[in-house]
Amino acid sequence: MDRELNAYRQADLTVTEIKPTSGWHLLDLKELSKFRELIFFLTWRDLKVRYKQTILGVAWAIIQPLLTMVVFSFFFGNLAKVPSDGIPYPLFSLAGLLPWQLFESSIRNASKSLVSNRNMITKIYFPRIVLPMSSVMACVVDFLVALPILIGLMIYFNYSPNVYVLLIPYYLLLTIVTAFGVSLWFSAMDVLYRDIGYIVPFITQIWMFITPIAYGSGMIKNPTIQFIYNLNPMVGVVNGFRSAMLGQYTQLPVESMIFSALISLLILAGGLLYFRRMERQFADLI
Repeated sequence: MDRELNAYRQADLTVTEIKPTSGWHLLDLKELSKFRELIFFLTWRDLKVRYKQTILGVAWAIIQPLLTMVVFSFFFGNLAKVPSDGIPYPLFSLAGLLPWQLFESSIRNASKSLVSNRNMITKIYFPRIVLPMSSVMACVVDFLVALPILIGLMIYFNYSPNVYVLLIPYYLLLTIVTAFGVSLWFSAMDVLYRDIGYIVPFITQIWMFITPIAYGSGMIKNPTIQFIYNLNPMVGVVNGFRSAMLGQYTQLPVESMIFSALISLLILAGGLLYFRRMERQFADLI
């Protein structure tokens, strides 16, 4: 009887084989949907860890862009008299800082997500792409917390959006897509080269100054330099977000929107391809 029972149990076992993906299959949405609860848990964990045992807690998501706006307004607005396209400089700079800080904090946190979770990677199976994805999603929460400050400043300076404020979700999505694509590159490289963690803050600092946050992109007059400058995906995002939020658009910027989307999608596709190629080595190298 026991022998028959053991044979029945062995026959009833289901064997699951886990093997690396091959070919040009960049993103398995079906698999990600199965791990959606893990994405939510990791996002919540990142938020809790970030603000645990802090005096001001989530208020740091508001204080950081607010203090940066004050510094920019004093040095660039008052002392350097940088043109702000006719917009009050504090409002001009904050409208550029919010999408930028979403982008910058996403890259900074997601680029080290694999190394920080090495114990999970070496012990259990789950789609590794979940780690940088959850880090980016946690930064989106910070952006949403800080957004009311911009709305309050718009009310103070008597600025109101027009119908093109409906483009805000589009530019927010572009910011997330671009940040996620760049993060995939850096997080995968961080497994191979640990000094990436030191390089990322330097790159984002330089990147900020070639993005129209403290100044307007209209200051660049040379067409050739302007074209090269616009290859920076955050140029279209920051200009678009600022114009849509402050009611500066008078017509739909179709060409600019398509150009920004193409660059962002290229970055994402390249990041996915590199990440999936390196994914099978993470557990061995980390």
